[in-house]
Amino acid sequence: MSRVAKMPVTIPAGVDVSITTAQISVKGTGGTLSLAQNALVKVTNTDGKLSFEPANDSREANAMSGTQRQLVNNMVNGVTKGFEKKLTLIGVGFKAAASGSKLNLAIGFSHPVNFEMPAGITIATPIPTEIVIKGADRQVVGQLAAEIRAVRPPEPYKGKGIRYADEKVTIKETKKK
Repeated sequence: MSRVAKMPVTIPAGVDVSITTAQISVKGTGGTLSLAQNALVKVTNTDGKLSFEPANDSREANAMSGTQRQLVNNMVNGVTKGFEKKLTLIGVGFKAAASGSKLNLAIGFSHPVNFEMPAGITIATPIPTEIVIKGADRQVVGQLAAEIRAVRPPEPYKGKGIRYADEKVTIKETKKK
């Protein structure tokens, strides 16, 4: 059995988990998340702990049991604490402005770049060169941060662009004559 799947997921107080044959739903203070149930994985709820076992002895079932366990664990963490990604803008005149569910970026193009936030995602710009993305769904938060970064990834000669707050950019040396 998968090493990840061997660890049970503890359900904290205030979180409601419902398991049906079609999906697993997690409801908490941060919202409601659901995940399609996989036929290769058996999920059981005993005394506030979710356990995951492969339905058969196949390699795919073993792998999916660990994957399903981690996805459900992320859902439980998301509805209790939530997830957060920070992006930093590096460059002269680069700035971001969040208004409601929209993000407006001025990052050196001849036009502003606008992003519409999906439901359940909040965005903030504490300072004009920093973007904070928060939400309950880890996959949506990470995907949105990657899409914003992809508009202007950091370039290797001056390091200008949009980068994650903890990202290290290696600066290349320019060609010499």
